Amino acid sequence: MKLLAFAATNNSKSINKQLATYAASLVEGADVEILDINDYEMPLFSQDREEELGHPALAQQFFAKLGEADGIIISFAEHNGSYTAAYKNLFDWTSRIDQKVFQGKPLVLLATSPGPGGANTVLTAATGSAPYFAADVKASLSVPSFFDNFDMEAGAMRNEELKQALTEAVNKLAD
Repeated sequence: MKLLAFAATNNSKSINKQLATYAASLVEGADVEILDINDYEMPLFSQDREEELGHPALAQQFFAKLGEADGIIISFAEHNGSYTAAYKNLFDWTSRIDQKVFQGKPLVLLATSPGPGGANTVLTAATGSAPYFAADVKASLSVPSFFDNFDMEAGAMRNEELKQALTEAVNKLAD
């Protein structure tokens, strides 16, 4: 299985990138590629820019990466209750290539934050909207209080219940 994982944020020290990377490592036998959306930074989307630029090569490359994967794990950071501007911009450009951004791929959607909410607001939005963009959402999971539940030194979940829930979620990608 070719598995693509990334954090929906441009924060270089993202706890969501740590969560996505860890989650991908739980899928036995998977060939894992971890993307950094900083590699796909483009001008702020607008119809005027689209008329000027067409479909930027970076958006096309991102769309191709999604299409090449057998499964996708995305972990969402939450900015003011919504998507990060970096992810939303990348998604907007990519959706103009083809509204079926996720191309029928199985997805596991995650989110975490330092607080007890676990970025659940953005995760709920992502889980609700992803099927409209041709995602086969297999599972979603919010991890609250990241630093209490994740061992940063070991790079692993210390909360056994969350580890079990995460393992069950990502293993649904193989179904």
